[in-house]
Amino acid sequence: MSCFWFCLPLHLLMVACLCHSIKAPTTSSQQSFKTDLFNFYHSLILADGKETTIHLLKDIPKRYYFVLEESRALAPFTVTVTPCDVPIEWSILMHKASASFLGKAARGDPGTREVSKAQKAPTMVSTIFNYKGNSVETYMGMSSHSALYMLEFLSTERDTHITVYLTTDTTSGHLYPELPMDPRIDVIGIGHTTVTLTWKHSPSVLQHRENIQYCLLVNEKHNYKSLCAAETAIRSSGVKVPPTLALSLSPYLLEPQQVMILSNSELSIINKASSGEVRQICMGTKNTYTVPSLSPSTQYYFDVFVVNLLTNASAAYTGTFARTLEEPEPKVTELKDGKVIQIVLDGKKQKFYSLQYQARHKKIQFTFQLCHGQVRVHITKNGKTVVSENIPGLRYFSLKGRLLDTYLVQLRSTEESNSSVKVQVSSHFHKPLFPLLPESLKIKSFSKLRTCNSVTIAWLGTQEESKYCVYKKRLEEDRVWMELQSADRCSGPESRHKSEKVLCKYFYDINLQRAVTTETIKGLDAGTLYLFDVYLFGPSGIPIRYHSKVVKTRKKC
Repeated sequence: MSCFWFCLPLHLLMVACLCHSIKAPTTSSQQSFKTDLFNFYHSLILADGKETTIHLLKDIPKRYYFVLEESRALAPFTVTVTPCDVPIEWSILMHKASASFLGKAARGDPGTREVSKAQKAPTMVSTIFNYKGNSVETYMGMSSHSALYMLEFLSTERDTHITVYLTTDTTSGHLYPELPMDPRIDVIGIGHTTVTLTWKHSPSVLQHRENIQYCLLVNEKHNYKSLCAAETAIRSSGVKVPPTLALSLSPYLLEPQQVMILSNSELSIINKASSGEVRQICMGTKNTYTVPSLSPSTQYYFDVFVVNLLTNASAAYTGTFARTLEEPEPKVTELKDGKVIQIVLDGKKQKFYSLQYQARHKKIQFTFQLCHGQVRVHITKNGKTVVSENIPGLRYFSLKGRLLDTYLVQLRSTEESNSSVKVQVSSHFHKPLFPLLPESLKIKSFSKLRTCNSVTIAWLGTQEESKYCVYKKRLEEDRVWMELQSADRCSGPESRHKSEKVLCKYFYDINLQRAVTTETIKGLDAGTLYLFDVYLFGPSGIPIRYHSKVVKTRKKC
């Protein structure tokens, strides 16, 4: 590199020193100009003992400077550069200068306004370090003479930012936590949804346990070489990270065992693992951790960072990756022709429950009765989907095929709570499992016919004679919602107390417009809530429960 880039900053530094040191009377405008000039060039000087964030524009080099003065003993210094995104190029160049020259510049000696030809000679400039990549890199040097150092940074891929830490004091401790001699992360256990990791303790943890903690980063894309790089990747994906929730953690942001979840829409801190693009778990000073709630047969990348809680500085262990085990094939239950089974589905695990049936006739009919919650059914015939929908209440699916066709039925709860459903497959269409249903299963009450001790309700019937039974139950005001939510729509009158039975009756009407019946329930208490249920019985004896109706009697009549 030509001496031009050192001679120019050397001139600028001298101008800054002159402007700063001249005490002669000046006008206010002259003084303002000199102050601005000094502040501008002073901003190019790296601060000692402080981490500096530097923004780089693509293909535009950026240069910073620092000066080491002559001393009797060797003067150590270190420079640590952390790329926060793409790989960068950076180098350290040194320009030797005599102590008298720097002294004159500091005093504002006019003789320093020009640099001698000898000082412009290329032999005075030397490159002492250069690096290209996206790893955190530290240069440690020693100097026994006065010198001006320049750090040059260049990003050739895109705009980015980096952090730079310069220190000449190597005796008062480290900004960055120390890594062990072997900084690798070991995978000691792999499950279907978990991975267990361990790593060797940082010397900093052993010395300053109360100020140091480990943080683990989990994602499905790649390893990150610094928390700074992880935060940049998250921001570039469109996640808005509040300043107070930056990935460089501090004690009042994350407590041990808390988890930071970052998705495409929001960032939140919760106390257990969840799905998202990047998962960060801080576990204090434990050096073994089992990552929960992973997806089966998925490759994950794991990075461990040791974080100084006082300075927010961190050091990265060597990242690793692991693939969770494949999920075992779900257990398949054989369906028998005409047999009714009831299945309880776990809403938290969101897993499919599988049933299989081999057809002995060309035409078959599947019947599903939703008992509780919300259920989705997926039916395939010889591997091809024929049904995929939610079950509203009672649902029939009549399917045609060939003998020995294989049907696979998969059911799952669409709610976080458990759901329940009854299933039957049959080739005997002339023997229906459930009775013929009316157009609606709603129960209607008549407000004008309500009294202090009676309620009149009505419901629809069908064209075939069927048995209907009415039940009532007294409710407290704060139990209404719970009672309706917990109702099992598949349970029959056998689950009710004998005292709740009101009556049973038979009726039908060939004309569906007139297939409606009413009933007045008497002997009720004034100003009281009651739950009314109607059960419809068909030829098979399996009941269908109408939608429950809650009615309150009048307080005053």
